[in-house]
Formats: sequence, C-alpha cells, structure tokens
Amino acid sequence: MAEKLMKFSDAVAKYDPVIGLEVHVELSTETKLFCPAHIEFGGEPNTQLTPVSLGLPGSLPVVNKTAIDYAVKLGLALHCEIAEWSQFARKNYFYPDMPRNYQISQYDKPLNGNGYLDVELEDGEIFRVPIERAHVEDDAGKNTHVGGADGRIEGADHSLVDYNRAGVPLIEIVTKPIEGAGARAAEVAGAYVKAIRDIVRTLNISHARMEQGNMRADVNVSLRPSPDAPFGTRSETKNVNSFRGIEKTIIYEIRRQAARLEDGKEILQETRHWDESTQTTAGGRVKTDADDYRYFPDPDLVMVHVTPEHKAELAAQMPEMPRERRNRLQAEWELTDLQMRDIINADALDLIEQTVAAGASAAGARKWWLGELSREANAKEISLEELPITPADVASVEALIASGKLNDKLAKQTVSGVLAGEGTPEQVVEKHGYKVVSDDGAIEKAVDDALAANPDVAEKLKSGNMKPMGVIIGAVMKATRGQADAKAVTAVVMKRIKG
Repeated sequence: MAEKLMKFSDAVAKYDPVIGLEVHVELSTETKLFCPAHIEFGGEPNTQLTPVSLGLPGSLPVVNKTAIDYAVKLGLALHCEIAEWSQFARKNYFYPDMPRNYQISQYDKPLNGNGYLDVELEDGEIFRVPIERAHVEDDAGKNTHVGGADGRIEGADHSLVDYNRAGVPLIEIVTKPIEGAGARAAEVAGAYVKAIRDIVRTLNISHARMEQGNMRADVNVSLRPSPDAPFGTRSETKNVNSFRGIEKTIIYEIRRQAARLEDGKEILQETRHWDESTQTTAGGRVKTDADDYRYFPDPDLVMVHVTPEHKAELAAQMPEMPRERRNRLQAEWELTDLQMRDIINADALDLIEQTVAAGASAAGARKWWLGELSREANAKEISLEELPITPADVASVEALIASGKLNDKLAKQTVSGVLAGEGTPEQVVEKHGYKVVSDDGAIEKAVDDALAANPDVAEKLKSGNMKPMGVIIGAVMKATRGQADAKAVTAVVMKRIKG
C-alpha cells in the first residue's frame, strides 16, 4: 500500500528538514585493508580471498599502510583534524556477507574528525557542510538474491554470497546534522556527494563509480516544527548509489514524514531502502543504536600512529583541489560564472579539460560536450563519460573543422558515426567520404542552379534583402550532400547578386 505524501512545498513550509549523510568510499588500493588479497571489480565470485578476509580462525589482520595514507589525504582535503593516534574497533553484528560476524571499523578514536566541506549550489551559493568524522573500516561482501524481481530479496528462493568485496578498505565520511538547508536540502546533499566524488578522484584514492558500488551513501532525514526545536526522529535510507537517488530519497522522505506527522503518527527510527523502480523508500529494520554493536578495541591490531612529520609529508603531496581547479580553469577559459556552472551541472569539466589537453579550443570542447553529446547522453539516460566517444575523438573532430576538411554538418555526422561504433573520426570520414566541397567550379554551378530555381529569392537578394539567403545556401547544401563550405557558398552568392 502506497504511503501518504504531503506536497513538498507544503512540507518544507510547515517543517524544518534536517539531513545527515554517511558516504562510503571504497579506496583504490591494490590489496585489501587487512590482508594481501588482490582487489578487482567484476572478478569471478569468491576468488579474491585469503583466510583473513574469510575470517578463518587463527588468521590475523595487518593494516594496509597505503589505505591509511589515502585516508589522511582525504582528511586534509575535508579540513579535518588528523588524529596522531587512532584505533580500530570491532563492530559486532551478524549478516551473511560479514564472515567474521563483526566489522573492523573505528569508533571513539577515528583517524579524521571535526571537518567541513564548502559546496557550490546551482545558483552559485556556497553552503558549508559540517563533517563529524571520516574513519577507516573494511567492507562487507555482497549478497545476490536469486528468484526475486530485480535481484531483491522479496520473492527470492535463495541467496548467494560473494566475499570478494569483504575486506576492501573503505572510508566512511559522516556529516554532523546539516541544518538550514530548508527546501534546498536535496540539492545540498547532491552537491555535497558530487564534491566528495570530485575530491577522491582528484586525490586518486578511489574510482568513485557509484554504479559499481565503490561509492554509496546512507541518507538520514528528520523533520522538526522549527529551526529552534529539538531534532525529530530520523529515518536512514541505506546504500543509495546515485546522485539523483540521494536527492529523490530526501524529497520523498520529507514528504512521507510530513504526512505522517500531520496525521499524528510517529516516525520510526528505522533503516529504509530506496526503490528506483517505484521512486519510493520502503521500511527495513528498526535502527540499531551504537551500544547494540558492542564496540571494543580490536585486540589483534595496535593503534595507528600518524606522526606530524608523516602528515606534513602527505600534505606536501596534495594536488590542486576541485574548487581551486574550477576557478583556475574558469579564468583560463574566460568563462562567466553561469557558463562554468553549466559545465559543472553537466558533469563535463573533466571531459572538457581532457579535450582541451588533446588540442581543442575551450570553446569548441564546451560546444560539443554541452551540446550534441549532452543531448545524446540525456536521450540514452546515461552520463557523458559513458558515451562511446573520447575527449581525443572530440579534439580530432575540432581539428578536422579547423583544417577545413569538415563543416559543422559533416562534423555532426562524423560524431554520430563515432557514437555508432564506426571507429575514430578519421575512420568515419574515410568510410563515408565526408569532404567539404571547396572547388569553386562545383560551388558556382550549384549556386547558379539554386538562383535559377528560385528567381523570386534571387530578386530579393539583388534588391538588398538578405533574409532569404538561407534558401539558396540550403539548396546548395542539398545539391552537394551537405559538403559545401558555407562561407564559400555565401561568397559566390554575393558575387552573383552584385554582378
């Protein structure tokens, strides 16, 4: 039975939403957090294992130093206080994909704490998200439910467990309660998680591909009557793995909770799950408090010591952060704030920068990625980077235009060929024989034929009315299969009407 919902505008007018995010980022180390098992996405199930990642008796964990270094770098990027001494703890709970029946995480002595991240919203407003902690832990395995719809446990007749992911290093970034966002709570959350994605990719510590599960978020939402009232009871929607899903989860939960409060019903402190097919959340289990996990220091692991000297060494390795990079590129490319926001909102900054690095102009690269290619991605409901065309391909098309070998129409046809899997731009051009007709004789004949076929247009042009020029150019383009150079056509037409 569908839950009752309140109109979103009414909900945020009546209640003050408070949100919180727990972003889980898988680190791109070669081996797992506590053992030398190799990490590879998409490998055969249960092939990337050691006795440690299976939790076999007598096996002992050893901390992956690279994972700790990655975590320190992320803490620096998030303006966190880096603890000189931090500690791993056992988080006790049973789940089939948790072979030890406990997770090795950090509890009261995390590596990173008390940070913040400033995120830019669509209109340019900067919103500061406070961060409680960014701690290190190992991931669980993966359950596959067989027999249910879309792999869900509902209706499944059995489940399979793949422990390849068990023990993969994670950083869990936990915000403090995010207050003051109001009706823009979903937008703030989406911008924040995108900013996290950009940072970890810039640091080269995670692939951060949400569709592969190596970055996901738990989304907490609660409502209160006013900003000065105590926090309301929160729901926690687990493992949301898309930016749109995060935003839609928050909007849905605000509407759902507001309707329940309006009807005098209580809000359960529970975990929920986002269902993309129905665009709703569904209740899971009553939320467990920290005490129920029976945290205690892991007796097999010593405390982690990050010396001031090592912290300074890692800080010296930090690359340019995304916001500073955006500001630099905006100045270099001479873009307005609105133009840069369009690029960011389209998630096209990396692609445009790579296209420019491959030889294209910034204006040309921006035109393709925000124009033809953006429309193609939207039509297929995929991201720009999932399109079967590379920045080098786009730069090649731009070079063909600049050399006069292609006009805009032929360039679009060439790009369509690349997207259709016909090869590189050069291969597509060769296959279809795309070539700008610049031969004066051929263009002059096509212009003469077009003027003769449209005497009324010719008379208007001769009288100084240039509005119908497009009719003649269009006729010439049709006669030359779109391969005539438009500037050359215009020059011949002007020569004829003046002669």
